[in-house]
Amino acid sequence: MGGRPLLFDSLIVKLALIGILGIGAQWIAWRINRPAIALMLIAGIIAGPVTGLIDPQRDFGALQQPIIKLAVAVILFEGGLSLNFRELRHAGGAVLRLVLVGVPIGWGLGTMAAHYAAGLPLGISALFGGILVVTGPTVIGPMLRTLRVPNTVRDTLKWEGIVNDPIGALLAVAIFAYISYIGPDRDAVAIGFDVAAATLAAGGLGALLGFAMTSAFRRGYIPEYLKVPVVLVAVIAGFVAADLIKHETGLITVTIMGVVMANRPTQSTAALKHFKEDLAVLLISGVFIILSATLDWSVIERFQARFVIFLLLILFVVRPVTVLVSLMFSAMPWRERLFIAWIAPRGIVAIAVTGLFALRLEDFGMRDADTLVPLVFAVVITTIFAHGFSATWLARWLGIDKGKGDGVLLVGANSFTTALGVALRDLGLSVTVADTAKFALRAVRKKELEVHHGDILDEAMQDSIDMLQFQQVIAATDSDSYNALVCADLGPEMGTDKLTQTGLDEVRLSRGRGHVLFNDGPTIDELQTRVAAGWTFAKTKLSDVYGYEQYRERLSDGGTPLGVLKPGNRLLLFSVTSRPTAEAGDTILSFLPPEPPPVTAPKAADPAPQPA
Repeated sequence: MGGRPLLFDSLIVKLALIGILGIGAQWIAWRINRPAIALMLIAGIIAGPVTGLIDPQRDFGALQQPIIKLAVAVILFEGGLSLNFRELRHAGGAVLRLVLVGVPIGWGLGTMAAHYAAGLPLGISALFGGILVVTGPTVIGPMLRTLRVPNTVRDTLKWEGIVNDPIGALLAVAIFAYISYIGPDRDAVAIGFDVAAATLAAGGLGALLGFAMTSAFRRGYIPEYLKVPVVLVAVIAGFVAADLIKHETGLITVTIMGVVMANRPTQSTAALKHFKEDLAVLLISGVFIILSATLDWSVIERFQARFVIFLLLILFVVRPVTVLVSLMFSAMPWRERLFIAWIAPRGIVAIAVTGLFALRLEDFGMRDADTLVPLVFAVVITTIFAHGFSATWLARWLGIDKGKGDGVLLVGANSFTTALGVALRDLGLSVTVADTAKFALRAVRKKELEVHHGDILDEAMQDSIDMLQFQQVIAATDSDSYNALVCADLGPEMGTDKLTQTGLDEVRLSRGRGHVLFNDGPTIDELQTRVAAGWTFAKTKLSDVYGYEQYRERLSDGGTPLGVLKPGNRLLLFSVTSRPTAEAGDTILSFLPPEPPPVTAPKAADPAPQPA
């Protein structure tokens, strides 16, 4: 047991530890604004080869590979659910170029780098080069959450990462079939036809499952509480069925199934998507901890000095040349092309597929097959750290970073939101007022505020507005239920701490999905009545001499603080359940009643004239 506490020999304790390490690493990454995958890799390496607390081969045995494969299947299905064809209006041409032109170029360059720099045999180099065309959606997704780059860049990277994953796996399948076939009748054309036929069958199965699920949902064949379990079972069954036809074609099935479900109307798509996102976070956390814990000192010792040259070629030659040649003469601005040419982190699929084929190649007796595992971990770790920690800096240097989102979105155009928008603008914040009624927005335009005409709950409208630009959303329409729906719909994307709604007519807290604005939670009708009565917004700068206590003492009767503007334009709102702290240097925005007219003493009567 190597001095390890007996407690950690329990499998259930190890499973709990994997969950704690994975989710804990993601939480720390969120707190310090660093790539989550990098911290999960570090946590897995510490739990695995450093301390020996987790040894996946010892702990899970034959279940290790099936667990990882099924987890990857669900992760890719969730990725497919995020691929809406409307996004292709921004990135369709670029994605097509990166698939049709970029994959062959990247495969060829990766093969040469593995053969001549890493010293691998040509067959294994071709297989590994095929795997390296993937660009980890499990890493791209978390990275894009912290970046505000143009939609073209965002959608191109997202689509490329998800579409190329099964393509890279299929390239590996085809090459393995070729190099493992023994006999004089080995025919590359026949093998290619076999793989293509299996791919079409797997894609057709995925499309069929996607159509079947969405049709069953719309017709009410599946009750609401069973929809998510049925989809999960369908994903696993489809993946396994396709994998029985040809290894790794299940990745095609689950991706196509997700894409079909994302682009067919069904009332449950949003709920399924949010659930899958939560499940994907758990699976990504667990799988990365398990995979990084599989490293042992014998694997690490097989890392050779010449591999460094290979890694440098992957970073500075293979990816840049692939992208720049693929997007040559395209309409995409050159700055955006350079950014995409640098960003190519690898993730779970690269490790899982490489580990699987490394075992098969070793069983087949291929020389140097055992070097694939340390090499792929080196690629994943290097690309995650190099691309993850440099993405924000590079976007700023290229001038495509839109900056930190410090805007405020006001949902509902009325007298209160118009007055509030003007006050927030005067504090230096960018303000957008959204409403479905053009007439209601006319008064807002007159105040020279930005407007958005449309329903932000409409998925098409959400595609046309960058939600990352907003640090706060205040739902203040005259419909309490709609305000609650806005907060519920945007909550998984933005975080409930950024969502506030005006008070409800009856049960203000139990029915609200977001924080309720102001300490006393007035309704939108009450707020508009106050504006009509002359209530105004005022700002107060706090200092060491005039602090928050002095501000509260001098606050007029009936007046209430709305928010605190921190340095860096960070806005915190007062609500029924939240009281942000205010310190010297902060500015408080208050909502104040009109000052009463001054009371003057009655004018004394002129003395009566005295008789002469």
